[in-house]
Amino acid sequence: MEPSGGAKRVTLAQVAERAGVSVMTASYAYNRPNRVSDRARSKVLAAAAELGYAGPDPSARSLRRGSTRTLGVVMGEHLSYAFEDPAAVSFLAGIAGVCADHGYGMTIVPATGAADDAARITDAAVDGFIVWTTSDDDPVLEAVRATRRPAVVHGGPAVDGMGLVSIDDRAAAGAIGAAAWAGAERPAIVSFPLSRDRRTAITNGAALPDVTFPVTRERLEGYRRAAEDAGFAWQDVTIAVCARNDAAEAERIAATLLASAEPPDAIAAMSDQQASGVVRAARAAGRAVPDDVAITGWDDAAVAARLGLTTVAQSLRDQGAACAQVALGRPAPGTPAWSLIRRTSTRP
Repeated sequence: MEPSGGAKRVTLAQVAERAGVSVMTASYAYNRPNRVSDRARSKVLAAAAELGYAGPDPSARSLRRGSTRTLGVVMGEHLSYAFEDPAAVSFLAGIAGVCADHGYGMTIVPATGAADDAARITDAAVDGFIVWTTSDDDPVLEAVRATRRPAVVHGGPAVDGMGLVSIDDRAAAGAIGAAAWAGAERPAIVSFPLSRDRRTAITNGAALPDVTFPVTRERLEGYRRAAEDAGFAWQDVTIAVCARNDAAEAERIAATLLASAEPPDAIAAMSDQQASGVVRAARAAGRAVPDDVAITGWDDAAVAARLGLTTVAQSLRDQGAACAQVALGRPAPGTPAWSLIRRTSTRP
Protein backbone atom coordinates (compact mmCIF):
# COMPACT_ATOMS: atom_id res chain seq x y z
CA MET A 1 0.00 0.00 0.00
CA GLU A 2 1.30 3.48 -0.81
CA PRO A 3 1.22 6.24 1.79
CA SER A 4 -1.03 9.28 1.45
CA GLY A 5 0.05 11.53 -1.38
CA GLY A 6 1.32 8.69 -3.60
CA ALA A 7 4.94 8.66 -2.34
CA LYS A 8 6.58 5.23 -2.41
CA ARG A 9 7.31 3.68 0.97
CA VAL A 10 11.03 3.29 1.67
CA THR A 11 11.89 -0.39 2.04
CA LEU A 12 14.18 -2.13 4.49
CA ALA A 13 16.22 -3.36 1.52
CA GLN A 14 16.93 0.26 0.52
CA VAL A 15 18.02 1.04 4.06
CA ALA A 16 20.31 -1.99 4.09
CA GLU A 17 21.89 -0.96 0.78
CA ARG A 18 22.48 2.61 2.02
CA ALA A 19 24.03 1.29 5.27
CA GLY A 20 26.20 -1.25 3.43
CA VAL A 21 24.82 -4.24 5.34
CA SER A 22 22.66 -7.25 4.52
CA VAL A 23 18.86 -7.05 4.73
CA MET A 24 19.00 -9.57 7.57
CA THR A 25 21.38 -7.35 9.54
CA ALA A 26 19.10 -4.36 8.94
CA SER A 27 16.12 -6.37 10.12
CA TYR A 28 17.98 -7.51 13.24
CA ALA A 29 18.87 -3.88 13.99
CA TYR A 30 15.16 -3.25 14.60
CA ASN A 31 13.80 -6.57 15.78
CA ARG A 32 16.79 -8.29 17.46
CA PRO A 33 19.31 -5.57 18.31
CA ASN A 34 21.28 -7.98 20.53
CA ARG A 35 22.20 -9.94 17.36
CA VAL A 36 24.12 -7.04 15.76
CA SER A 37 26.98 -4.81 16.86
CA ASP A 38 26.38 -1.28 18.07
CA ARG A 39 28.31 0.01 15.06
CA ALA A 40 26.14 -1.91 12.57
CA ARG A 41 22.93 -0.81 14.25
CA SER A 42 24.08 2.82 14.24
CA LYS A 43 24.79 2.60 10.51
CA VAL A 44 21.30 1.15 9.86
CA LEU A 45 19.53 3.81 11.94
CA ALA A 46 21.53 6.60 10.29
CA ALA A 47 20.63 5.29 6.83
CA ALA A 48 16.99 5.01 7.86
CA ALA A 49 16.98 8.63 9.01
CA GLU A 50 18.53 9.78 5.72
CA LEU A 51 15.92 7.92 3.67
CA GLY A 52 12.94 8.79 5.87
CA TYR A 53 12.31 5.17 6.84
CA ALA A 54 9.94 5.02 9.83
CA GLY A 55 10.74 1.44 10.80
CA PRO A 56 9.43 -2.00 9.87
CA ASP A 57 5.78 -1.90 8.85
CA PRO A 58 3.75 -4.03 11.29
CA SER A 59 1.42 -4.84 8.40
CA ALA A 60 4.27 -6.37 6.45
CA ARG A 61 5.25 -8.47 9.40
CA SER A 62 1.79 -10.00 9.63
CA LEU A 63 0.81 -10.53 6.01
CA ARG A 64 2.84 -11.10 2.89
CA ARG A 65 0.89 -8.44 1.05
CA GLY A 66 1.72 -5.86 3.69
CA SER A 67 -1.93 -5.30 4.57
CA THR A 68 -3.80 -6.12 7.76
CA ARG A 69 -7.18 -5.03 6.35
CA THR A 70 -7.66 -3.06 9.56
CA LEU A 71 -8.13 0.67 10.26
CA GLY A 72 -6.85 2.25 13.47
CA VAL A 73 -8.93 4.84 15.33
CA VAL A 74 -6.79 7.03 17.59
CA MET A 75 -8.75 8.44 20.53
CA GLY A 76 -7.27 10.75 23.16
CA GLU A 77 -9.94 9.78 25.67
CA HIS A 78 -10.40 7.07 28.26
CA LEU A 79 -11.11 3.86 26.34
CA SER A 80 -14.60 3.54 27.84
CA TYR A 81 -15.49 6.92 26.25
CA ALA A 82 -15.71 5.18 22.87
CA PHE A 83 -18.59 3.06 24.16
CA GLU A 84 -20.33 5.49 26.53
CA ASP A 85 -20.39 8.85 24.75
CA PRO A 86 -23.28 9.00 22.23
CA ALA A 87 -21.28 11.13 19.77
CA ALA A 88 -18.31 8.76 19.84
CA VAL A 89 -20.59 5.73 19.50
CA SER A 90 -22.26 7.22 16.42
CA PHE A 91 -18.91 8.18 14.90
CA LEU A 92 -17.47 4.70 15.42
CA ALA A 93 -20.61 3.14 13.96
CA GLY A 94 -20.02 5.08 10.76
CA ILE A 95 -16.45 3.79 10.57
CA ALA A 96 -17.57 0.24 11.31
CA GLY A 97 -20.13 0.35 8.50
CA VAL A 98 -17.52 1.24 5.90
CA CYS A 99 -15.09 -1.32 7.31
CA ALA A 100 -17.74 -4.02 7.08
CA ASP A 101 -18.53 -3.11 3.47
CA HIS A 102 -14.86 -3.44 2.50
CA GLY A 103 -13.97 -6.47 4.59
CA TYR A 104 -11.89 -4.47 7.06
CA GLY A 105 -11.61 -4.61 10.83
CA MET A 106 -11.25 -1.68 13.22
CA THR A 107 -8.79 -1.21 16.08
CA ILE A 108 -9.12 1.52 18.71
CA VAL A 109 -5.71 2.94 19.60
CA PRO A 110 -5.98 4.90 22.88
CA ALA A 111 -3.71 7.94 23.25
CA THR A 112 -3.41 8.71 26.94
CA GLY A 113 -0.87 11.52 26.83
CA ALA A 114 1.83 9.17 28.10
CA ALA A 115 5.33 8.98 26.65
CA ASP A 116 4.57 5.69 24.88
CA ASP A 117 1.74 7.11 22.75
CA ALA A 118 4.02 7.49 19.72
CA ALA A 119 5.27 3.91 20.06
CA ARG A 120 1.69 2.67 20.30
CA ILE A 121 0.96 4.42 16.98
CA THR A 122 4.11 3.08 15.31
CA ASP A 123 3.41 -0.48 16.45
CA ALA A 124 -0.25 -0.49 15.42
CA ALA A 125 -0.79 -3.17 12.77
CA VAL A 126 -3.23 -1.14 10.66
CA ASP A 127 -3.42 0.07 7.08
CA GLY A 128 -4.63 3.60 7.85
CA PHE A 129 -5.46 5.90 10.74
CA ILE A 130 -8.47 7.96 11.81
CA VAL A 131 -7.69 10.48 14.55
CA TRP A 132 -10.54 11.64 16.79
CA THR A 133 -10.47 15.41 17.28
CA THR A 134 -7.42 16.53 19.26
CA SER A 135 -5.22 19.54 19.97
CA ASP A 136 -2.79 21.41 17.73
CA ASP A 137 0.16 20.22 19.81
CA ASP A 138 -0.74 16.55 20.22
CA PRO A 139 2.38 14.49 19.44
CA VAL A 140 0.30 11.58 18.14
CA LEU A 141 -0.34 13.64 15.00
CA GLU A 142 3.32 13.59 14.01
CA ALA A 143 3.55 9.93 15.01
CA VAL A 144 0.66 9.09 12.70
CA ARG A 145 2.09 11.13 9.84
CA ALA A 146 5.49 9.46 10.28
CA THR A 147 3.96 6.05 9.55
CA ARG A 148 3.24 7.25 6.01
CA ARG A 149 -0.04 5.42 5.96
CA PRO A 150 -3.29 7.04 4.81
CA ALA A 151 -4.62 9.15 7.67
CA VAL A 152 -7.45 11.57 8.41
CA VAL A 153 -8.33 13.80 11.37
CA HIS A 154 -11.91 14.28 12.50
CA GLY A 155 -12.77 17.79 13.66
CA GLY A 156 -9.22 19.12 13.55
CA PRO A 157 -6.53 20.19 13.56
CA ALA A 158 -5.58 20.34 9.90
CA VAL A 159 -2.28 18.51 9.33
CA ASP A 160 -0.20 18.51 6.15
CA GLY A 161 -0.39 15.13 4.43
CA MET A 162 -3.51 14.05 6.32
CA GLY A 163 -7.19 14.41 5.44
CA LEU A 164 -9.66 16.45 7.47
CA VAL A 165 -13.38 15.82 7.99
CA SER A 166 -15.19 18.56 9.92
CA ILE A 167 -18.27 20.72 9.81
CA ASP A 168 -17.90 24.52 9.89
CA ASP A 169 -17.94 24.74 13.69
CA ARG A 170 -17.59 28.52 13.70
CA ALA A 171 -20.64 29.08 11.50
CA ALA A 172 -22.71 26.55 13.43
CA ALA A 173 -21.76 28.14 16.76
CA GLY A 174 -22.74 31.53 15.42
CA ALA A 175 -26.20 30.22 14.54
CA ILE A 176 -26.82 28.38 17.82
CA GLY A 177 -25.34 31.30 19.77
CA ALA A 178 -27.82 33.69 18.19
CA ALA A 179 -30.65 31.38 19.26
CA ALA A 180 -29.25 31.14 22.79
CA TRP A 181 -28.69 34.87 23.33
CA ALA A 182 -32.09 36.03 22.00
CA GLY A 183 -33.72 38.02 24.79
CA ALA A 184 -30.85 37.31 27.20
CA GLU A 185 -29.06 39.70 29.53
CA ARG A 186 -26.39 37.45 31.10
CA PRO A 187 -25.04 34.91 28.57
CA ALA A 188 -22.80 31.97 29.47
CA ILE A 189 -21.11 29.06 27.73
CA VAL A 190 -20.42 25.55 29.01
CA SER A 191 -17.33 24.64 27.04
CA PHE A 192 -15.29 21.63 26.02
CA PRO A 193 -11.69 21.63 27.37
CA LEU A 194 -9.37 24.28 26.01
CA SER A 195 -6.16 22.23 25.87
CA ARG A 196 -4.73 18.81 26.62
CA ASP A 197 -4.25 19.61 30.30
CA ARG A 198 -8.08 19.58 30.57
CA ARG A 199 -8.45 22.05 33.41
CA THR A 200 -11.88 22.92 34.75
CA ALA A 201 -12.35 26.68 35.13
CA ILE A 202 -14.87 29.51 35.16
CA THR A 203 -13.62 32.55 33.26
CA ASN A 204 -14.82 35.05 30.64
CA GLY A 205 -14.19 35.63 26.98
CA ALA A 206 -11.51 38.28 27.46
CA ALA A 207 -9.55 36.17 29.99
CA LEU A 208 -9.36 32.98 27.94
CA PRO A 209 -5.89 31.42 27.66
CA ASP A 210 -4.66 29.88 24.42
CA VAL A 211 -7.17 27.37 23.07
CA THR A 212 -5.34 24.49 21.36
CA PHE A 213 -8.34 22.25 20.68
CA PRO A 214 -9.53 23.47 17.24
CA VAL A 215 -13.15 22.37 17.76
CA THR A 216 -13.37 24.31 21.04
CA ARG A 217 -11.58 27.31 19.51
CA GLU A 218 -13.83 27.50 16.46
CA ARG A 219 -17.01 27.15 18.50
CA LEU A 220 -15.92 29.83 20.96
CA GLU A 221 -15.20 32.16 18.04
CA GLY A 222 -18.68 31.53 16.64
CA TYR A 223 -20.28 32.15 20.04
CA ARG A 224 -18.22 35.34 20.38
CA ARG A 225 -19.50 36.71 17.09
CA ALA A 226 -23.09 35.87 18.04
CA ALA A 227 -22.66 37.54 21.43
CA GLU A 228 -21.24 40.70 19.92
CA ASP A 229 -23.99 40.77 17.31
CA ALA A 230 -26.47 40.61 20.20
CA GLY A 231 -24.80 43.59 21.87
CA PHE A 232 -22.63 41.81 24.46
CA ALA A 233 -18.95 42.48 25.06
CA TRP A 234 -16.95 39.25 24.94
CA GLN A 235 -15.55 40.01 28.39
CA ASP A 236 -19.11 39.93 29.75
CA VAL A 237 -19.77 36.37 28.56
CA THR A 238 -19.10 33.80 31.29
CA ILE A 239 -17.31 30.66 30.08
CA ALA A 240 -17.40 27.51 32.22
CA VAL A 241 -14.76 25.08 30.96
CA CYS A 242 -15.29 21.36 31.57
CA ALA A 243 -12.49 18.82 31.57
CA ARG A 244 -14.64 16.27 29.72
CA ASN A 245 -17.76 16.03 27.61
CA ASP A 246 -19.70 14.75 30.59
CA ALA A 247 -23.26 15.48 31.77
CA ALA A 248 -22.42 15.16 35.47
CA GLU A 249 -19.53 17.61 35.27
CA ALA A 250 -21.65 20.06 33.27
CA GLU A 251 -24.38 19.80 35.91
CA ARG A 252 -21.94 20.63 38.69
CA ILE A 253 -20.42 23.61 36.94
CA ALA A 254 -23.83 24.92 35.81
CA ALA A 255 -25.07 24.66 39.41
CA THR A 256 -22.17 26.91 40.44
CA LEU A 257 -23.09 29.45 37.76
CA LEU A 258 -26.77 29.45 38.71
CA ALA A 259 -25.94 29.96 42.40
CA SER A 260 -23.83 33.06 41.71
CA ALA A 261 -24.88 36.63 42.52
CA GLU A 262 -25.64 37.27 38.84
CA PRO A 263 -26.70 33.90 37.40
CA PRO A 264 -26.81 33.49 33.62
CA ASP A 265 -30.16 33.62 31.88
CA ALA A 266 -28.85 31.87 28.74
CA ILE A 267 -26.37 28.96 28.61
CA ALA A 268 -24.95 27.55 25.36
CA ALA A 269 -23.41 24.09 25.87
CA MET A 270 -21.03 22.50 23.37
CA SER A 271 -22.85 19.16 23.38
CA ASP A 272 -26.26 17.71 24.17
CA GLN A 273 -24.59 15.67 26.92
CA GLN A 274 -23.45 18.86 28.60
CA ALA A 275 -26.78 20.55 27.96
CA SER A 276 -28.64 17.70 29.67
CA GLY A 277 -26.55 18.33 32.78
CA VAL A 278 -27.31 22.06 32.55
CA VAL A 279 -31.05 21.29 32.37
CA ARG A 280 -30.79 19.18 35.54
CA ALA A 281 -28.94 21.99 37.32
CA ALA A 282 -31.59 24.50 36.25
CA ARG A 283 -34.41 22.31 37.50
CA ALA A 284 -32.62 21.75 40.82
CA ALA A 285 -32.23 25.53 41.20
CA GLY A 286 -35.93 26.07 40.49
CA ARG A 287 -35.28 27.84 37.15
CA ALA A 288 -37.82 27.48 34.36
CA VAL A 289 -36.52 26.71 30.86
CA PRO A 290 -36.52 28.91 28.82
CA ASP A 291 -38.23 31.70 30.78
CA ASP A 292 -35.56 31.94 33.48
CA VAL A 293 -32.69 30.40 31.57
CA ALA A 294 -32.44 29.44 27.88
CA ILE A 295 -30.31 26.38 27.14
CA THR A 296 -28.84 25.07 23.90
CA GLY A 297 -26.95 21.89 23.02
CA TRP A 298 -25.06 20.44 20.07
CA ASP A 299 -25.26 17.18 18.02
CA ASP A 300 -29.06 16.55 18.06
CA ALA A 301 -28.64 13.35 20.06
CA ALA A 302 -31.67 11.46 21.36
CA VAL A 303 -31.53 13.36 24.66
CA ALA A 304 -31.96 16.66 22.80
CA ALA A 305 -35.37 15.66 21.44
CA ARG A 306 -36.38 14.24 24.82
CA LEU A 307 -35.55 17.51 26.62
CA GLY A 308 -36.76 19.82 23.86
CA LEU A 309 -33.28 21.26 23.33
CA THR A 310 -32.49 23.75 20.61
CA THR A 311 -29.35 22.24 19.10
CA VAL A 312 -27.03 21.84 16.13
CA ALA A 313 -27.77 18.74 14.08
CA GLN A 314 -24.87 16.94 12.44
CA SER A 315 -24.41 13.33 11.45
CA LEU A 316 -21.38 11.99 13.27
CA ARG A 317 -22.17 8.61 11.76
CA ASP A 318 -21.78 10.06 8.26
CA GLN A 319 -18.60 11.84 9.32
CA GLY A 320 -17.18 8.59 10.69
CA ALA A 321 -17.98 6.91 7.38
CA ALA A 322 -16.30 9.74 5.47
CA CYS A 323 -13.18 9.41 7.65
CA ALA A 324 -13.06 5.68 6.96
CA GLN A 325 -13.23 6.28 3.21
CA VAL A 326 -10.29 8.69 3.41
CA ALA A 327 -8.29 6.23 5.54
CA LEU A 328 -8.90 3.62 2.84
CA GLY A 329 -7.29 5.95 0.31
CA ARG A 330 -10.46 7.40 -1.21
CA PRO A 331 -10.78 11.14 -1.98
CA ALA A 332 -11.77 13.42 0.88
CA PRO A 333 -15.45 14.47 0.81
CA GLY A 334 -16.72 18.02 0.95
CA THR A 335 -17.51 19.85 4.18
CA PRO A 336 -20.20 17.88 6.10
CA ALA A 337 -23.60 19.47 6.54
CA TRP A 338 -25.11 20.85 9.75
CA SER A 339 -28.41 22.54 10.61
CA LEU A 340 -30.00 24.45 13.46
CA ILE A 341 -32.86 22.64 15.21
CA ARG A 342 -35.12 24.99 17.18
CA ARG A 343 -37.07 23.51 20.07
CA THR A 344 -38.58 24.77 23.31
CA SER A 345 -35.39 25.40 25.34
CA THR A 346 -34.82 28.83 23.82
CA ARG A 347 -36.92 31.99 23.71
CA PRO A 348 -38.71 32.99 20.51
